[in-house]
Amino acid sequence: MMVPVLGNGLQATPSVADAGIDRIALPVAVTDIEGVERRVFRDGRVFIAGQPSEAALKRFKELGVTAVVCLRTPKEMDDRATVPFDEAAAVSALGLEYVHIPLGGTDYPYTPAAVERFAQVVAKHRGPVLLHCTVAWRASYLWTAYLIRYGGLDLDAALARGRAIAIGRDPLEELLGRPVKLVWSDTPPVPPQATR
Repeated sequence: MMVPVLGNGLQATPSVADAGIDRIALPVAVTDIEGVERRVFRDGRVFIAGQPSEAALKRFKELGVTAVVCLRTPKEMDDRATVPFDEAAAVSALGLEYVHIPLGGTDYPYTPAAVERFAQVVAKHRGPVLLHCTVAWRASYLWTAYLIRYGGLDLDAALARGRAIAIGRDPLEELLGRPVKLVWSDTPPVPPQATR
């Protein structure tokens, strides 16, 4: 990864400028790519999408994509009933970098390391990057976390971008019949005390 090193020996973190987003405009739906499960959005130079077909991968290359980041688990990607081709091999055959950052379940938990790895890919590739999962849900959450951690966006602005892609209403909102507002906490949650 090519991350600038500051004079004090610390690495500079990738910025929102690396992703080329417009802070005012929300992500836009891309409708001219066939063979993607459910949806494709573009936010700056990052495409956020559901599972692409081999034909869709070729179209992304035509659009300048230089790296494909897959968030699906190995079990998902090895299931030829749902992904009928070897995506890593197809991406490599197109001359693109394939990066697998599996997220989901206890074997592949959501962690800050996943966001950091994605940030490294964005910083390394000057061309567009495709970030995908099954239907763009996990990809939307990772994109939102990236925008907060590396893009300098506040929680509300980043969530608005994620919601414009595939983050839905929180089920708790639906159960309560009113909105739930997320707020930052500077302290980690305290685990509940065991009762006797």
